[in-house]
Amino acid sequence: MWSYILRRCLLMIPTLLGIITLNFIIIQAAPGGPVEQSLAKLQGIESSATSRVDGNSQGEVKVNLNHDSGGQYRGAQGIDPEYIKELERLYGFDKPLYERYWLMLKSYLRFDFGDSFFRDSSVIDLVLDKLPVSISLGLWTTILVYLISIPLGIKKAISHGSSFDVWSSSIVVIGFAIPNFLFALLLIVVFAGGSYFDWFPLRGLTSANFDELTTFEQIKDYFWHLTLPIVASVISSFATLTLLTKNTFLDEINKQYVVTARAKGLTENQVLYGHVFRNAMLLVIAGLPAALISIFFTGSLMIEIIFSLDGLGLLGFESVINRDYPVVFGTLYIFTLMGLIIKLISDVTYMLIDPRINFEAQS
Repeated sequence: MWSYILRRCLLMIPTLLGIITLNFIIIQAAPGGPVEQSLAKLQGIESSATSRVDGNSQGEVKVNLNHDSGGQYRGAQGIDPEYIKELERLYGFDKPLYERYWLMLKSYLRFDFGDSFFRDSSVIDLVLDKLPVSISLGLWTTILVYLISIPLGIKKAISHGSSFDVWSSSIVVIGFAIPNFLFALLLIVVFAGGSYFDWFPLRGLTSANFDELTTFEQIKDYFWHLTLPIVASVISSFATLTLLTKNTFLDEINKQYVVTARAKGLTENQVLYGHVFRNAMLLVIAGLPAALISIFFTGSLMIEIIFSLDGLGLLGFESVINRDYPVVFGTLYIFTLMGLIIKLISDVTYMLIDPRINFEAQS
């Protein structure tokens, strides 16, 4: 097992390198870099995401990372060339592309992601500052999703075709079909002072007087703020895992070893949880890395925006919009590394649960 783990760790190096290289090339080639952002602000032109989408608006900025024949950035007419060169030095664009790429790789080997272009903070400090929000959303959502989905999926498999299976499947399908941000808006309208009840806060992870509260009151305040965001995330996340659990249990229940176990006189619970559960859970465990990454980072973006939670999802989105390259590449590197580590943990868990699985022998 240890040799397999070592090989997987070594394989992470070219994987990280390939992902970072590909995204570096794509992002650097995209129009509207940090120099153009600064030039647009200098000229009083709105350079937000909305203005980029609307090509006919007055806020359109026709500038990109390419230079015209005169060596000027497009849209930089009338601006002192020395000022533009100073901006290039500030953002590192006075160096050729390959040199910027090499300097970035050397820094990342030391986990030095540099400083944000537009925030007065280092990338590491920004990530550490936003991480508690994403961990809070992702951790509690994942725990609740698994606590709900696995028992529900097992119950649906046991009572396959019954009225319980039919109406619970309807709820699951509705939860899967409706995006989580629509559920979030519905919860706000009903429970956060929208039109009916004013039971929960609308924004933030804690109250303004959080530091003045006792430990018990702080825990209560923390979960009070998290209730609606987590409910919105769970409703739209448990459907896939529920159906996966049901289908894997149905597949295992119909196999010969289950018939043999029942013929030996084992009770239904002994058959179900002593034999079927371990085999059926393998596919569920296989989907854990993707579920974690989705819930932690991509799935929480709209939830963070709607409930004004300043987490990693919102940080990554804003950094892409603002072309804040150190934050973009730094968060991408961290997310990719975490995904690879979680995938490795998943494979090791495979082998611990089922000794028949031996990745080392297969390789």
